[in-house]
Amino acid sequence: MKNIVKIKENFIGGNIEDKVLKFFIYFFSFLTLGVLAWILIFVLIKGLPNISLEFLTTAYKGKNHGILPMIISTLYVIILSVIISTPIGICSAIHLTEYSKPGKIVRLIRFATETLASIPSIIYGLFGFVFFVVALKLKFSLISGSLTLSIMVLPTIIRTTEEALKAVPNSYREGSLALGATKLWTIIRVVLPCAIPGILTGVILSIGRIVGESAVLIFTAGTATQGMDVSLTDSCRTMSVHLYMLAKEGLSLEETFATAAVLILVVAFINYLAGRIAANIKKGTMGV
Repeated sequence: MKNIVKIKENFIGGNIEDKVLKFFIYFFSFLTLGVLAWILIFVLIKGLPNISLEFLTTAYKGKNHGILPMIISTLYVIILSVIISTPIGICSAIHLTEYSKPGKIVRLIRFATETLASIPSIIYGLFGFVFFVVALKLKFSLISGSLTLSIMVLPTIIRTTEEALKAVPNSYREGSLALGATKLWTIIRVVLPCAIPGILTGVILSIGRIVGESAVLIFTAGTATQGMDVSLTDSCRTMSVHLYMLAKEGLSLEETFATAAVLILVVAFINYLAGRIAANIKKGTMGV
């Protein structure tokens, strides 16, 4: 009888604990979403009325305060950084997950990637300045900024890709190998298509960090308000750096909010485009 009472008390107590925990989960989730929505709505309300065709299609020079060169520079930095870091990160994660045997070296590599992911961006900026700008004599340029950002986002892509690959059931691999497929073919045709959503998450997080980065680019790409022609060897100013410079100079609050609104819209469009590309890749590889 005492055991029955004890079990009942534990059961009731467990329900109360579950309800309390569930309440806090929902509360903080909605609080986080609410703060995010408030920030986005505030910036868009302040910025969208100040966006015009002239603002989007002219250069920041003289009386013109357009941001077209900054938009182009931002897109170039994103494309170059993703092209450099994504293949390296995915291949590294595949090797660590599918080929490497558990041991001290693998643990050391994972510890190193986790440590690199937590290093402040200003450290990457100083490294990029010393190595790419000074040592390799690439100067303040688009390519220096892109290479530095590629190194900065590499740990994020590696870790998220690793987790996505681990989430694929081993039965998929065993079934493919049992049908006579090679290990490489199994990874390409079975494992990677299933892991695409997780891999895409890492790429999107990396894009978000690239778009919002200013410290690294100030030390490597510079702050030059270039014209319409953007070269890999020229100094450039991305939208995040331009936003920082506008806020620092305090010349036009309306222009600052307009730039921030455009930056948000660009990030949203890139995320949507990445999702569509991933869906098409998954459909083409798996035939679904």
